[in-house]
Amino acid sequence: MSPTAQAHQVDEILAAFTVAVRAAGVPVTMDRTAAFLRGCALVGAADRAAVYWAGRATLCGTREDLDRYDQVFAAWFAGTGLAPSSPRDPVRRTAQADLGEGDGEGAGSDEETVVRASASSVEVLRHRDIAVMSPAERAELAQLFNRLRPRPPERTSPRRRPSSRGEIDARRTLRDQLRRGGEPARLAFRRRTTRPRRVVVLIDVSGSMGPYADSLLRWAHVLTRASPARAEVFTIGTRLTRVTSAMRMRDGEAALEAAGHSVPDWSGGTRLGEAMQAFIDRYGQRSLARGAVVVVVSDGWERGDSTHLGEQMQRLQRLTHRVVWINPHRGKPGYAPVQAGIVAALPFVDIFLAGHSMATFEEALAVIADA
Repeated sequence: MSPTAQAHQVDEILAAFTVAVRAAGVPVTMDRTAAFLRGCALVGAADRAAVYWAGRATLCGTREDLDRYDQVFAAWFAGTGLAPSSPRDPVRRTAQADLGEGDGEGAGSDEETVVRASASSVEVLRHRDIAVMSPAERAELAQLFNRLRPRPPERTSPRRRPSSRGEIDARRTLRDQLRRGGEPARLAFRRRTTRPRRVVVLIDVSGSMGPYADSLLRWAHVLTRASPARAEVFTIGTRLTRVTSAMRMRDGEAALEAAGHSVPDWSGGTRLGEAMQAFIDRYGQRSLARGAVVVVVSDGWERGDSTHLGEQMQRLQRLTHRVVWINPHRGKPGYAPVQAGIVAALPFVDIFLAGHSMATFEEALAVIADA
């Protein structure tokens, strides 16, 4: 693993650790998280004792936070690749106290420690870059997709229904008065109803997106399963392929297998502009994209004319309610949108998100639901 990738992996572990500390009841804010990461960069993340004191100084605000912090730290870093601490390290003493070593007490805490460590490993997996995961971690990640419960976006319907408040329903009020022989009646109210808004997902399956394609299709399957009648999924590369019927299959593995058989340009080149034009000409103007939330998942590498891609993205923005672009490299340190495709498309993108880990996939689902 390159030094840059290794450093990025350590940063992910440290950032996920702050999430676990927050879940334990310590009020860790974004400012405290940033201060913790800066402190670890200064003292060296390979020194476990230094990481411990950096977190204790930046993440804890009261005396009550210290015990929770110590427990989470002992469980979290028990199986990481950080350098072991010295025998006089206060972290080791804290861990021994939590596990009841040396005094014969605390035997009943073994099960709690195992559960805490298991939860920590899942939290680390949620924040890891999918591109650097091992086959075993990818298999575990596939199970995490089954826990997602997406909420489809909604739109206001022109239909109205009776309600206890809202605008006055003059017809119902008048009919009630006529039934009473003209006697005054209570006012009737009505309000607009909501309907699920269509979501269209366009997934780049070119060679540069290969490490993420499997997980992206799993994510699209979860999104489709939440609202089968209002979700559409396409793959884009050198051509446009509609895989909605495969994504509507109940079993995730069967859905991915069916989608894989129907995509002819898997791990091929990228002609985003041509694929986008094909989508708009065939499906977009026939109401699939009109008023929908369109999600484009791509790293922006374009082998064709990037100006053509910009023109098609402008057409797409006019048709849709929101255009969301998810880029797997968006959340990585040092990333800048300099690819020709991204530069051409961004002026016509409403929301630009990262998409390299389970945590970013969850964030994308929340953004789509609120669009």
